[in-house]
Amino acid sequence: MNADVVRQVAAVRETVARLHRELTRYDLVAWTAGNVSARVPGQELIVIKPSGVDYDDLTADTMVVCDLGGTVVDGGGSPSSDTAAHAYVYRAMPEVGGVVHTHSGYATAWAARGEAIPCWLTAQADEFGGEIPVGPFALIGGDDIGKGIVSTLAGHRSPAVLMRNHGVFTIGRDARAAVKAAVMCEDVARTAHLARALGPPLPIAAADVDALHDRYQNVYGQRPTTDPTTTPGRAGPAGRASGSPHHEENR
Repeated sequence: MNADVVRQVAAVRETVARLHRELTRYDLVAWTAGNVSARVPGQELIVIKPSGVDYDDLTADTMVVCDLGGTVVDGGGSPSSDTAAHAYVYRAMPEVGGVVHTHSGYATAWAARGEAIPCWLTAQADEFGGEIPVGPFALIGGDDIGKGIVSTLAGHRSPAVLMRNHGVFTIGRDARAAVKAAVMCEDVARTAHLARALGPPLPIAAADVDALHDRYQNVYGQRPTTDPTTTPGRAGPAGRASGSPHHEENR
């Protein structure tokens, strides 16, 4: 790797190490389960968590660099057992810059039932654009999980998928967006579970889901500007760190 790529990789390693702390902060993982990965911009490289390492011991230096085939390029440890799945997503979806996997309790309970989370909440319409879908069962270690993620999300605006009997995978334009989607997925799953325990939840009309999603993705939040003397335009999806990166045409 030349000096510029080395600097890029170092920056992504720092980011990925820091974002793993968000998984523990929001109680999305237990013990050493779960992982965050990020694409190195402009390179056919990803940075991912090492396998079986305690979250307290994760640093930028412990992160593992792999190519898009999942082969280790740099790093002293073995990469996550989910590396092949992450790598498949990056190969199939070049617009994706980050992938996250958790076994967060409520969302994984829906996955254990093989049940999508219906869109009963405005917050879910905002972030996910409809239901959070269920992907097929697949064994860990190969790229079958990645294939299931890609095939399931291809027909959805959701940046999250519940892989049956396994857990949550989320994608984003960058790793922070994928982490946010994982946090929001668990929040939605918990509230949906509690609502259903009280009785039949009320659906949101499809047109209202579309309107909510469009507003949140294209209007909500601060509008970035490079020149404070000019009038800022709409931030759009690229101006924020949330939302799905691969359904621009649906908004």
